[in-house]
Amino acid sequence: MPYSIETPRLLLRPWQRNDFALFAQINASPEIMRYFPQPLSTIESNMLAEKFQHLIELNGWGFWALELKQTGQFIGFTGLHTQPELFTFSPCTEIGWRLDSAYWHHGYATEAATACLKFAFEKLKLNEVKAFTAVQNTPSEKLMLRLGMQHQGYFDHPKLDQHSPLCRHTLYGITPTVFLKNHDECDLNQSIHILTN
Repeated sequence: MPYSIETPRLLLRPWQRNDFALFAQINASPEIMRYFPQPLSTIESNMLAEKFQHLIELNGWGFWALELKQTGQFIGFTGLHTQPELFTFSPCTEIGWRLDSAYWHHGYATEAATACLKFAFEKLKLNEVKAFTAVQNTPSEKLMLRLGMQHQGYFDHPKLDQHSPLCRHTLYGITPTVFLKNHDECDLNQSIHILTN
């Protein structure tokens, strides 16, 4: 059964078909996608959403659709994804996020990512979670730091041309021990609820 996660303001849940059009708008935005090789077409975006949903159905977790509880509005995704062999630091599990720019600077990504880390360490019993982004993407790097993640170096992304300005990536990681040092366990248990659908 797929998991969902509830936080004070958000629901991280499996994908629904009516999320796809809004997700395509996010992925078509040059502003939102400026640290990726290019924006996505609607077909590419739909394929990505279908892949995310398939992995949630297969594993019970993944890159969840992100919904505002108060309004039911879909605002992007946040979640976890395995990287078994792509990187020199594989196998690993990464945390990632992508939100509609209208919902930036409200703390939603931090709230959702904190919930995902709790899930990773409590339910999946992972020893570490990684995060990475192009070196130019300082907003995401600042979020990694807010989560308590520790810088682990730099690498060239194997799927990007070595001459691409986005090829160079920065790498972060966090362990359960460090996570709990940065987040009060009692507060986590009161504010984050892991649900089985």
